[in-house]
Amino acid sequence: ETGPSLPVLTNRSASPTLLNERSVCNNRHTEERLALKTQAARSEASISKVLGTALRLFSRQGYRATSMRQIAEACDQSTGNLYHHFGSKEKIYQRLIDDYWERLLDPKHPLQQVFDRANFPDDLEELAEAIELTVEENKASILLVFVDVIEHQGRHIRSFYETMADRFREKYGPHFKELERQGRLADADPMVAVMVATRWLFYFYTVEKCFGVPMHFGMDAQQAVDAFIRILRLGVLRESGQPAAVAEQ
Repeated sequence: ETGPSLPVLTNRSASPTLLNERSVCNNRHTEERLALKTQAARSEASISKVLGTALRLFSRQGYRATSMRQIAEACDQSTGNLYHHFGSKEKIYQRLIDDYWERLLDPKHPLQQVFDRANFPDDLEELAEAIELTVEENKASILLVFVDVIEHQGRHIRSFYETMADRFREKYGPHFKELERQGRLADADPMVAVMVATRWLFYFYTVEKCFGVPMHFGMDAQQAVDAFIRILRLGVLRESGQPAAVAEQ
């Protein structure tokens, strides 16, 4: 004797009412997601505007001469909104400096790519080109570094320079060991040479582009950079008794 038969389960289409509820729910979720994305985009745009305005004001008139009220008025924000997002004027200032360091250390940045290839001193022309581009694109941020030196004794930038030698050793150490193995190195320290080259090129293009003083070496930029590269590669003094033609080989 068989037991009671089980009900047969069949696929039934959802009722129009249920489908409508699901559609309304999905639409609501979609609208909420879009609203959140729009709000996030507006917030990001607002923060970017504040940072751009603050960078312009700090680099032109200094840190102490720039107030939160000035920044707020210049970017159509309330002072309270600035404090809500950033906390203080100094935090905005530090954020601007940190953003500059992040751009410089970005692996995709042309200057970092030169450092990664680590072909000094054969790549001095590439190094000069990358630094010229860096200075041109970051003039206001570079002026902010000078503001920090004058008004804060370098407090906000110190850590970057304290670790500079370590970064150069990491990038160039293996390359210089290989040059030493090949017998290509002279008596000069190549690690000091690459740091001097980098700092000099930054200094040179900062005076040219940020301070607005072209020809401050009595020659155009390309002539000055070429002369500097020649000094680095060939030196200034000949070895005793060495003919000029030999010294320049």
